[in-house]
Amino acid sequence: MSLKKRACGLWCRHKPTENQKALALAFAPSAATFGLAAALAVVYYTDWKVIARWIPLYNTKFPKPEDPKKKNK
Repeated sequence: MSLKKRACGLWCRHKPTENQKALALAFAPSAATFGLAAALAVVYYTDWKVIARWIPLYNTKFPKPEDPKKKNK
């Protein structure tokens, strides 16, 4: 049996029903919100400076580098 027939046979036997598709679509916004919150939690707890400097209000924690031209004057 070829790999193509196996993959098609597996997919054809386990197709999601209409109810399962509707549940997955209803859950998508919640999953996206949870994923975004988890990503922000990782940035917050690891203090990932590259990303955290773009978060409004939180970026005040990191001082801005001074311009060397202004420093000499």
